[in-house]
Amino acid sequence: MQLYDDLEDFGSFDDTVAGDVRDPYPELARMRRDEPVQRLDLSDMPHDENKPVFFVYRYDDVARVLRDNETFSSSIILDFFGDALGKDVMLGMDEPAHRRHRALVAGAFTQKAMARREHDRVGRIASELVDQFAADGRADLVRQFTFPFPTKIIASLLGLPADDYPRFQRWSIALLSILTNRERGLAAAAALRQYFAQILAARRAEPRDDLISDLAVAELDGGRLTDDEIFSFLRLLLPAGVETTYRSTGSMLFGLLSHPDQLDAVRADRSLIPQAIEEAVRWEPPLLSITRVAARDTELSGVPIPAGSAVMPMLGAANREAERNPDPDRFDIHRQGRQHLSFGHGVHICLGMHLARLEMRVALETLLDRLPGLRLDPDGDDPHIHGQVFRSPTSLPVLFDGPA
Repeated sequence: MQLYDDLEDFGSFDDTVAGDVRDPYPELARMRRDEPVQRLDLSDMPHDENKPVFFVYRYDDVARVLRDNETFSSSIILDFFGDALGKDVMLGMDEPAHRRHRALVAGAFTQKAMARREHDRVGRIASELVDQFAADGRADLVRQFTFPFPTKIIASLLGLPADDYPRFQRWSIALLSILTNRERGLAAAAALRQYFAQILAARRAEPRDDLISDLAVAELDGGRLTDDEIFSFLRLLLPAGVETTYRSTGSMLFGLLSHPDQLDAVRADRSLIPQAIEEAVRWEPPLLSITRVAARDTELSGVPIPAGSAVMPMLGAANREAERNPDPDRFDIHRQGRQHLSFGHGVHICLGMHLARLEMRVALETLLDRLPGLRLDPDGDDPHIHGQVFRSPTSLPVLFDGPA
């Protein structure tokens, strides 16, 4: 496939970045029960090696870590991704800098802004992707739909030329490989900076109706954003706006295709789609954990946490706490009182969650509209959700009855 012409095999890449683990949940449940705040004194994480690392498994503790941004700082994100995303990346900021930077771009990601773009961009891109395989009667929805879909949407929001979408997608993939292939990740970061520099200069001279133009004219504390601040935000959109959404969409489709009765219910009643989205991100969050660092001595559930220690809130464990979500390992779009932390919590709650929900809804609606009889291919090669860092299906081999 053309998109992967200069990449190693996509499946191998995904195994490397995501971690090829099929079911981490029994172990997460055991830790949530037996050692809800786990201390490790040896770790290969990029943090102060003289400090322990703490894994946090219970919902209330995870929510507290995410909510209390003064005690649990986001600055450790720079140790992981700073060289790739830039030192001005909002994800690694604490208050008040985070609030100021977020306010500059938040308007572009409101529900109202997303609704304006639904048909002219999101819906059009979904239909164009389905056009490429609708007559075939079969497809792998990961490679042919869920993976390219959010990249094309982000590229469109940025106002990038359509001809640039393939290389933009390759750079997006390579950027995340900073965790496993530092040289490749840094090369992608440099390529993206050079690419965005030319477009940013053009938008400063002649603004358009796109996100790069909005950033070019935005003011922070009476002054304009620097080029480096803008480049950091643009590169953040790739893991935040592409990686997580393609994985969430794939897991939602896997859940529905694996439970045909629930897929039929959604097919018959589209008002169930929001419930399907929320259940999918609860059941399989695209990212099992995130990272904070203790800014001062503190404690969680009676466990002392020294200042400078890395703290890992385990979203996947919190989402499957039976006290909040009975029978939590079951995918059930009819679940009552659903609670999850997949979009985060507190000041760093996902800026793009409205866009993610919109993309997931439009993706499902488009597939149901265009592919009658959509179902898993019984001869598919053991499709399953995997990953110990990122989670998503290995593939989604499907059959359908033909174009509508």
